[in-house]
Amino acid sequence: MEQTIKELLRARGITAVAPIALSHCTLTRPYLLERAGIADGTAFMLAVPYYTTECDDPARNISAYAVSRDYHLFFRTLFDELLPVLHARFPAQRFAGFADHSPIAEAEAAVKAGLGSFGCNHLFLTEEHSSFVFLGEIVTDAVLDAPPREVRTCEDCGACLRACPVGLAVHSCLSALTQKKGELSEDEAATVLKNGSAWGCDRCQEACPVTKRARARGTLYSEIPFFRESAIPHLTAARVREMNDAEFAMRAYSWRGREVILRNLEYFEQGGKA
Repeated sequence: MEQTIKELLRARGITAVAPIALSHCTLTRPYLLERAGIADGTAFMLAVPYYTTECDDPARNISAYAVSRDYHLFFRTLFDELLPVLHARFPAQRFAGFADHSPIAEAEAAVKAGLGSFGCNHLFLTEEHSSFVFLGEIVTDAVLDAPPREVRTCEDCGACLRACPVGLAVHSCLSALTQKKGELSEDEAATVLKNGSAWGCDRCQEACPVTKRARARGTLYSEIPFFRESAIPHLTAARVREMNDAEFAMRAYSWRGREVILRNLEYFEQGGKA
């Protein structure tokens, strides 16, 4: 089973895959497992790279993860393709796929599975793709020999913390600030304008030595077509207004509503940085 799952995922550009027994995972939404009819078993953790050459656009004004269409759409299609194949090959077993809205603490499970480590910026970190990955998992009721690996942390060099454009003592994160609903204070609006990001922030990831090594090797970049198709690295208020509701719903920034991203983009236009 493990080899089959890895081969199916490798054919789709996903090579960072490893199993971990569910008994060693922290359950966060156990009802999701109950719905799938799974009481015990194994989670095959996936670290899906999303950084593409489109993310290197010098005009990019949103976080790299939002350049492509919403990654939830990618996982939905992935699981729709793979789960029927797995059910056919292993008819005695149950399978379910999750990403983000998951029954387990995904980053912890991925570290225990041996896929990477915890960064001191609180992000999951892989040596191949750095932290530019989306986590998901295929869960099965098959109980496999998948003990936990040692929980590892990064080298704690502090580069990510030094690169933080707002400082953790001032705001929780620039990314959180750009996603805040309602009107921003004058200070908050000035912070968004100064740092040039209409949605999210990648400064801590970009400063990480693991990212720099992955970029130098070329392993930072995703080979998955989904993350290159319909890429929009630079947003304008006009572009967002032109999107119909269906198009807008496919973007990562849609979950906070059109008003939030438009507010930030309008700050840039008013400040002459659009």
